[in-house]
Amino acid sequence: MLTPASVNEPVWLDNASCDLSEFDAHQSQQTNPKDYPQAIQISQQIPVYDGSALLVTLDGDTQWQPVMAEWNRSFRTGPGIIVVKRGFTDFDLIDAATDALEKVIREEEASNAGKGDHFATAGANSRVWNAHEKLCMQDPETYSRYNANELVRRVSEAWLGQGYQITTQVNVVRPGGKAQTVHRDYHMGFQTIEQLKSYPACQHALSAQLTLQGAIAHCDVSLESGPTKLLPYSQSYLPGYLAVHLPEFQAYFEAHHVQLSLEKGDMLFFNPATFHAAGENRTTDIHRFVNLMQIGSAYGRSIEIVDRLRISKAVYAGLLQLVDDGQLSIREADNVIAATAEGYPFPANLDIDSPLSGMAPPSQQDIMRQALAEHWTNEKFSQALDEQAGRKRSH
Repeated sequence: MLTPASVNEPVWLDNASCDLSEFDAHQSQQTNPKDYPQAIQISQQIPVYDGSALLVTLDGDTQWQPVMAEWNRSFRTGPGIIVVKRGFTDFDLIDAATDALEKVIREEEASNAGKGDHFATAGANSRVWNAHEKLCMQDPETYSRYNANELVRRVSEAWLGQGYQITTQVNVVRPGGKAQTVHRDYHMGFQTIEQLKSYPACQHALSAQLTLQGAIAHCDVSLESGPTKLLPYSQSYLPGYLAVHLPEFQAYFEAHHVQLSLEKGDMLFFNPATFHAAGENRTTDIHRFVNLMQIGSAYGRSIEIVDRLRISKAVYAGLLQLVDDGQLSIREADNVIAATAEGYPFPANLDIDSPLSGMAPPSQQDIMRQALAEHWTNEKFSQALDEQAGRKRSH
């Protein structure tokens, strides 16, 4: 029997579901520092963490779980956003990644392959789509060291669990680059109002939990250079995918959003349903270089096609050497595997790729872990991946 509460819950949403006074009441929530004891401060409702200090003081899943629980609560029912200061402290590594990605930008601009930005005026920035794969193919060693980052893995697993898929999209906003319009992001943030109305409310709630937005600052991002404009707590407003299209909600965002400056190496993560928009670069000399991350759940569909077979092959020999030389720990190497290879074994043809144990056949990540542990040759590893790919067929 349906309870009165379940009978009154909306199944379908439309413009009438979006009430600005209700939204304003929803936005009156305040962040209590007692709910985020691991944070070093609360800045404009957003918990801020010291990434370098966390890496020093926390070791192993048991010690990490409390802070990961804080992050999960923030993304789900809290302000929806966290900042991790000193996410990267190796600025030479950041610069090497920047140099490799700027080379990609120059090559794409020379070939007229560069593309514009969602939600912003074309020509005001440089955008690198699928920067994750392009960085790997441009400089596999830098890619490995960059993706060995423990904090990215902990934040990703705090929200999405294992098997997440990283995609990145570099955005360089030039001096004078205009702000984006306010939006929510992938999945439902890329759909029209009419499309959104065809999905039941439970799918609106689900979309907010299928991805995680991130940003790694490759330079100091001052307020004048236009860091992301954010509206804390907006991610948990159920009709928000519709509301963000409405002029009165857009005006509310412009009147109430917050912005936080970032230093080189800092990280920003937020629920994709958070109302947000890149800010205007009002400087004359700062080219705001940020590597945007869209990290997808294994249970969903990632925004970009990343050839994980290709990048797994490209990175393997160098990754093995980095481990053998002691430049990366086993855990750091596993972080690279998590960022590179496919961690979810499905869809599968269970006639020809049946599990040897348990319920699932081995994933790309399983093969890559075995290869590193057993010091497979590059040729053996590539053959194993090709054989697995050959089993990804219906007959």
